[in-house]
Amino acid sequence: MKKKTKILFSMLTFAVAIYAGFQFFGPAEATYVYKTQSVTRGSITSSISATGKVNAVEMVEVGTQVSGTIKEIYVDYNSPVEKGQLLALLDPDMLLSKIEENKASLAVAQAGVAKAKAEVLNAQRSDKRNRELWERKLIARSDMESAETQLMVARATLTEANSRVLQARESLKQAETNLKYTKITSPIDGVVVSRQVDVGQTVAASLQTPTLFSIAKDLTRMQVEANIDEADIGRIQEGQKALCKFDSWPQDSFEAVVAQKRLSPETVSNVVTYVVILKIDNEEGKLMPGMTANISVMTEQREGVLKIPAAALRFTPPADEVAKYGDSKNAQNDKTTSGLFPIPRRGDRPGADSAGSGEQTVWLIENGRLAGSVAVETGVSDRTWVELRGDALSSIREGQELAVAFTLEKTGSAAAGAR
Repeated sequence: MKKKTKILFSMLTFAVAIYAGFQFFGPAEATYVYKTQSVTRGSITSSISATGKVNAVEMVEVGTQVSGTIKEIYVDYNSPVEKGQLLALLDPDMLLSKIEENKASLAVAQAGVAKAKAEVLNAQRSDKRNRELWERKLIARSDMESAETQLMVARATLTEANSRVLQARESLKQAETNLKYTKITSPIDGVVVSRQVDVGQTVAASLQTPTLFSIAKDLTRMQVEANIDEADIGRIQEGQKALCKFDSWPQDSFEAVVAQKRLSPETVSNVVTYVVILKIDNEEGKLMPGMTANISVMTEQREGVLKIPAAALRFTPPADEVAKYGDSKNAQNDKTTSGLFPIPRRGDRPGADSAGSGEQTVWLIENGRLAGSVAVETGVSDRTWVELRGDALSSIREGQELAVAFTLEKTGSAAAGAR
């Protein structure tokens, strides 16, 4: 009996040890920890983001209409100028010589007119005398006709001489005008933004007018030229407000207004964009031409609406949890995969910023566990929050916790606290 008792006791002890070892070293039980965000009420502003370049509203390129060598420069970068102010001077020596040459040509033409007038007067006298002699039958008819022809030739010569005078005067006038063009003046009041010539440099205006200076009329009023994607251009309207951020002033936001939506498309790498012009004030002089602006155009705004986190629309729960509700359609195949930021399909993204984007699903959390799913109709989005619409307004209340992510936590003696 003692031997049998010892054997039974040993077997019982062995069984207890096996059970304890299985419990301690066996597979751990999996539980899910959900990260949540609350449904809230407030305002949502839909916006379109883009980048653009800052430029002056009116920029004038100052060139020259005559060729020559830069003799003097009177302004530099950032110089304030007034309309009519002298900016630079071309060497006028060659044009002065041209004026003297044209004056001489005019004098020759005027002398030719005087000579032609004398010839006309002489031809008129000869014609008159020959007519008198012809009437008295003292000369032949051919002599009279020859005198008439000489008078006509003399008159034509006078007309030609007068035309040469006009031509010489116009040439002189053009030479004098070109001399004035050697003085490069400012056409507007503004600031010199760029200078592209130096003293002694030769500029040629025969084929294309060279640019000498760029002058911005008013740097207190600037404009931003932004390229908007064709998918968003339909939501851009004149008069919409926008906010601009600049790397040079990361703490400041500049207000702007959409002033123009240009019809001409621009295609780069098969991407079609349209230029949108935004007016922006620069009273403090912080903005400079050429700066890159990060633009956010406010296209639509809702006040006092019930809104849900956009991350809740991207959340996909684990498969075994979804099976409890008889809905495994949206479950993940791998239940150990984290639910952090799963990538949604393009058509289901709440960041599309458009109203009426269709029905999607959110998952409710109560006491740290899934409490079921609700189909929701979404509206305006600011990429962080999405407006809640439709029948879901009666199912989801303000303050309700929605799942936005989950992590897998294993419990047990061997894997306590493992994630």
